[in-house]
Amino acid sequence: MSEFFIELFSEEIPANLQIKTRQDLLKNIKEFLEKEEIKYSGESVAFSTPNRLIIYFQNISKKIIKKEVEIRGPSINAPEIALNGFLKSYKITVDRTFKKKTDKGEFYFFKKLPEKIETKSVLQKNLPRILDKISWKKSMRWADYDLYWGRPLKSILCCFDKKVMKFSYHHLVSSNITFIEKDFEEKTKNFVRFKDYLAFFKSQNIILDNKKREKFIEDQLNKKAKNENLKILLNYNLLNEVSNIVEKPNIIKCRFDKKFLEIPDDILVTTMQVHQKYFPTFDGRDKLTNTFFLVADNKDLKGFIKLGNENVVEARLNDAKFFWNKNKTQNLVKGISNLKKLSFFDGLGSYFEKAQRLRKLGALISDELLISKEKVEIASSICKVDLTSDLVNEFPELQGIMGGHFAKTQGFDHDVCLAIGEHYLPTGPETKTPKKPYSVALAMCDKLDTLSGFFSLNLKPTSSRDPFALRRSAIGLIRLIVENKLEIKLKDIINYSFLLFSEQDMNFDIKLSQRDLYGFISDRLRFYMKEKNIRPDIIECSMSSYNTDQIYKIFNKALILNKLIDKNIGQDIIFSYKRASNILNDEIKKNKLELSETTDPGLFKNDSEKKLYKRIKEIRKYFTSLGSGENCEKTLEVLAEAKIEVSNFFEHVVVNDDDESLKKNRLELLQLLCKTFDNYINFSNIESV
Repeated sequence: MSEFFIELFSEEIPANLQIKTRQDLLKNIKEFLEKEEIKYSGESVAFSTPNRLIIYFQNISKKIIKKEVEIRGPSINAPEIALNGFLKSYKITVDRTFKKKTDKGEFYFFKKLPEKIETKSVLQKNLPRILDKISWKKSMRWADYDLYWGRPLKSILCCFDKKVMKFSYHHLVSSNITFIEKDFEEKTKNFVRFKDYLAFFKSQNIILDNKKREKFIEDQLNKKAKNENLKILLNYNLLNEVSNIVEKPNIIKCRFDKKFLEIPDDILVTTMQVHQKYFPTFDGRDKLTNTFFLVADNKDLKGFIKLGNENVVEARLNDAKFFWNKNKTQNLVKGISNLKKLSFFDGLGSYFEKAQRLRKLGALISDELLISKEKVEIASSICKVDLTSDLVNEFPELQGIMGGHFAKTQGFDHDVCLAIGEHYLPTGPETKTPKKPYSVALAMCDKLDTLSGFFSLNLKPTSSRDPFALRRSAIGLIRLIVENKLEIKLKDIINYSFLLFSEQDMNFDIKLSQRDLYGFISDRLRFYMKEKNIRPDIIECSMSSYNTDQIYKIFNKALILNKLIDKNIGQDIIFSYKRASNILNDEIKKNKLELSETTDPGLFKNDSEKKLYKRIKEIRKYFTSLGSGENCEKTLEVLAEAKIEVSNFFEHVVVNDDDESLKKNRLELLQLLCKTFDNYINFSNIESV
């Protein structure tokens, strides 16, 4: 077995391109090795720094042993040209073929003899093709070369079995030489062993392993913050990004003027995290301080890095403070008319028209949530006004959030301010979900209006494209309902949302658009439940039992059943249901019986029938007594308790009695049992235990 590693040295590649590329390249090489039956073992990893993309395999077999295999060619009835093509592609003559019958007819075959191939030669030949398979989200071509790469590619180091592996890739030829300093390309070094390669860069304080680099940065940030009696509420997306834009991280403490603490924290944090990639700090009471940390890519021996970054953040915060003082006093109600100049989307009108739709939709949702219609209408009318502000123009990430701050400064009700500040949430699968009723109402309005608008234009997501983030909007809507345990007439609200668009003289098939949106939300709900690791059969059974108005019920019943399905409770329920439904289905299918919806207790012949009937009545009484807040675990416990009566019934009762009336009555009893269980969800397609 031999080690293999390759380093691709280029100009600095952005963090988001690095992450995907290193993962894809490692995956592509593994798939190639498996396809070619090249055995590998031990460590196989992908690392990257801004300039280096590195793939390492600890053990790869030196030789490929190909077994004898029969290769199928064209049918014996195919034209001669097909046979000639087959012979040519495998470089054989017709005397090496033979005919063989299969399930699909008679074909030409030939036996490919066993052979041993040098792994090195296979890799040399195929590495250029593997590199070409990399799909860059953004790439560039430079000079007169025809290579497209994330950033200009300057060298390829490639070694196999402690020897250089040479191959040509566009204008480059691989070697065992790499640049050891990105800023001084005259400095190079030779490597043939990965161990020496790692050791050298470690001696230069360069951490090649991304996970180790990220952990080092996290530990140093926490350590330095603790030394200052401060704490960092780590943004792990930022940490991941920063760890991919440095190779020898150095944490530097900086400060900005305390006068900037007068402006809202959201502005300060966004400036530091999003625009400057800094880590803000908080005191013991979780209040933002004027101290922040930056992760530099070098030592700051003379303090120039610290000074430069402090000057940059000072300039940005001066701008932010100026805009804040200017915008906070601009009347939000008067600003509604300015939304007429701001287009929402071609065909869907301006933001002024969107605000009017949100106001009407909010009135309907407020009735559903039993909250003040007036507050929802005020919040929905002014929630988009911050889009016309200088601050949001400078910091687009703060849209909505700044509207909430402006509303608070101008004395609006707290619920209104909070609703405006949170109306874009949730923006992803892990982001915060609004919990206050007015925030939930406005967030639902915004997402439903967006979904209805784009579906009315027939701009639905495809399997590969979702340019308007409609999947994210649908997941956000589902999270609002599920995480707030809402029972809401979603279909009526969707229908009304489409009606509002039709009142804008839009020409579209309203029924088709409604149906498409129902289906889309159902598909997203399936995806959401799948992400929660709920079994596919449970998802489908729950989805088939309820409609779009019962999203929380669909999710919650599936979640609880999934949690208990492999425990005694779940096994007892499935046992009882399947014993009954299997016999019932067989008899109905075989004898084409028509059963009534009930059973006749007067025809019961023994205690087992009577006890099962009594248990069914108790379960039905339990379901009748349920209010809106069903305890699903309790319901499943009630269903599981029927196992004793079900087992005794099948042990002491012959369902297929010679007396047709008894047989029919017993089948009706089993049908009653199944239909009673179906009050939870339809268990018929749950996989047997």
